[in-house]
Amino acid sequence: MNTPRLLALQSFQEIKTETTRKGLHLLIALVPGIASISFPAVKIMLLAGILLYTWLEILRLSGIQVPLVSAVTKIASRPRDEGRFVMGPVTLAFGALLALILFPFPAASAAIYALAFGDSFASLVGRFFGRIRPAFMFGKSLEGSAACFIAVLTAAFQVSGSLPASFTAAAAATLVEALPLQDYDNLALPLAAGFAVQAFL
Repeated sequence: MNTPRLLALQSFQEIKTETTRKGLHLLIALVPGIASISFPAVKIMLLAGILLYTWLEILRLSGIQVPLVSAVTKIASRPRDEGRFVMGPVTLAFGALLALILFPFPAASAAIYALAFGDSFASLVGRFFGRIRPAFMFGKSLEGSAACFIAVLTAAFQVSGSLPASFTAAAAATLVEALPLQDYDNLALPLAAGFAVQAFL
């Protein structure tokens, strides 16, 4: 296969993987709405989801393919996940669960929306439009960080109505997102945003 075609194929695969990953990632934004209907139920759903996904991943790594789930996991996996337990869905659900447990509802909602939108927009904008990548940002881009800041600022303000709280949450989330935490930013980002919002409410 010639080089231009190979590069085009790799680029298409990268776009497919990242859009699939972040499309699934954005689903966590449904949690505050469900929590407003039944707070205990959404916590049970998240915990059950973590346990079910863990079991399915163990099956997949044992060579047992689960229809649909294994296929989606494979599509959404990055090269670094090859042959390994894909932690992203676990840390995503656990990050939302921690936010619900640790913070009252307005701050918990802001934390989860920061996780859903801040991380997703940072990744997509940074990967496809990021050009400025200072060494101190560990490979992340200024464009991605700006997208994270704007997304979290907007989401937090919609929930809290407080500009200082929203600005602080956006700054905290953007700082955490820029760190080389891999999938564990799903835990650190909502905690940083939630504590920032709660400090002003």
